[in-house]
Amino acid sequence: MILKPDWLRVKAPQWERVGNVKEILRDLALNTVCEEASCPNIGECFNAGTATFLIMGPACTRACPYCDIDFEKKPKPLDPTEPTRVAEAVRRMKLNHVVITSVNRDDLPDGGASQFVRCIAAIRTISPHTTIEVLIPDLCGNWEALELILQAKPEVLNHNTETVPRLYRRVRPQGNYDRTLELLKRSRLLAPSVYTKSGIMVGLGETDEEIRQVMQDLRAVDCDILTIGQYLQPTQKHLKVDQFIHPDQFATWQAFGEELGFLQVVSSPLTRSSYHAEQVRELMERYPRG
Repeated sequence: MILKPDWLRVKAPQWERVGNVKEILRDLALNTVCEEASCPNIGECFNAGTATFLIMGPACTRACPYCDIDFEKKPKPLDPTEPTRVAEAVRRMKLNHVVITSVNRDDLPDGGASQFVRCIAAIRTISPHTTIEVLIPDLCGNWEALELILQAKPEVLNHNTETVPRLYRRVRPQGNYDRTLELLKRSRLLAPSVYTKSGIMVGLGETDEEIRQVMQDLRAVDCDILTIGQYLQPTQKHLKVDQFIHPDQFATWQAFGEELGFLQVVSSPLTRSSYHAEQVRELMERYPRG
């Protein structure tokens, strides 16, 4: 077993603020990816009053060996009250920017696209000035479902690449690298005003050259924002960490990404796809779109 280096130690959060966020989530019976996926930044984000809402869950129809979200072949039907409850949480937490993600729902014809749309509409009604980021699954390549989400006009469309093509079969067996790139490419074509975003985990056995190629592939489909973070093994049942990447290497990737033309690259050991997502508002002011 590889011991965690010092740079992965997380400061203890102020539990009074964390408790307040947890209280709102429990009161509204909502799930967050922060809790379900055992995110190392949960203390910092909850302390700042932010959270990434996990809809249509908590169980997922895929069993990716890196992910701590529970697997269930036949999850429960969608809850029609969920969009209203998410919107109410946004209001209570006074969020300027909200991230909505979901489990994979391969059991649904549209992969859950319609529930994303209902959540966006509910938030727009109750908190019209809040900017919205959706972190979506690949929808099994259902491009009509993707268009449905984009027509709801979230400010940011995020879909994670997760790893390099060579490791897909081991890390993301039900995913498809080309399909991920196609989703991001179509998003740009269908909704030019929506910022596109993707994320990569490192430390699973990939090479520097492979990471740089993925970054170039993402820029080739005009992806705007990139996050790169260290993979951490949630439990002994999950994929093992191959290597803990030094912060200097993350800084090198960030510089390379900026040279490639990404509008924003967030690259550090503790970076996750929605970590400091509220900074997107600053990016939108700097690089406005119609």
